[in-house]
Amino acid sequence: MFKDKLFLVMLVLGLLTIVAAAGVVTIQRGNVPGEENPYMENMQGTIIAEEETTKAEEQVAGTADAQREQMVTASDSRTEEARKDTETTEAARPARTAQTNQETAADTGSLQAAPADSGLENAVSLVLDFSDTSRMAWPVMGNILLDYSMDTTIYFPTLDQYQVNPGVVIQAEVSQPVAAPANARVVAVSADEELGNFVVLDLGNNYTATCGQLKEIQVVENEYLEAGQVMGYVAEPTKYYSVEGSNVYFQLEHEGNKVDPVDYFE
Repeated sequence: MFKDKLFLVMLVLGLLTIVAAAGVVTIQRGNVPGEENPYMENMQGTIIAEEETTKAEEQVAGTADAQREQMVTASDSRTEEARKDTETTEAARPARTAQTNQETAADTGSLQAAPADSGLENAVSLVLDFSDTSRMAWPVMGNILLDYSMDTTIYFPTLDQYQVNPGVVIQAEVSQPVAAPANARVVAVSADEELGNFVVLDLGNNYTATCGQLKEIQVVENEYLEAGQVMGYVAEPTKYYSVEGSNVYFQLEHEGNKVDPVDYFE
């Protein structure tokens, strides 16, 4: 039994010696110059890969920072340009505003001048062709206070005398509108002591009409009027017709000769 135990002990010690020798040999082989250690090689590869990754990330970050800086710079440049454009626009605005105001004033002036010209523009559509067979509207509707009379004299109450009358005196209310009796062109707008404010109309074919005792005349010389268009309003009577009262004086001529307007009224 003792021999067997001794043999086993010797066998175990031998195995341990062999294992230890093998470990020493392995360590020595790992420390041999020029001989690569697989473990160290793997460690170095990992470290290199990490360094390269870090460098790549730094490069990407640097590129991104550069791009952001360029974008900020470009944005600042555009903001500065926009500010300069705004200042230029604000500086130029008064001149443009003045020019616009001048143009607007010119246009307004054209529009304000339109009434006189509008009659001329309407001349093409208005036919001034009054004749012996034509009929016209009453300038105002009312009773005839003094009739037309060129062959005999008639009595004028205000003047308290007899005399001829080249037109008719039509009763009317103050401020009543007075209308053009037919298509016509305004020859004159004037005034005198007897008729007050009056308008002379060209009806065409050498027919002319005079309408007096007016106020607030709405027409101008050379304006074309359509039949029924308001020329003005009935005024207070002049001193020549104070007894007769407010009225419209209407006279019609053909080739310079007075004619009875009643014969042409509708």
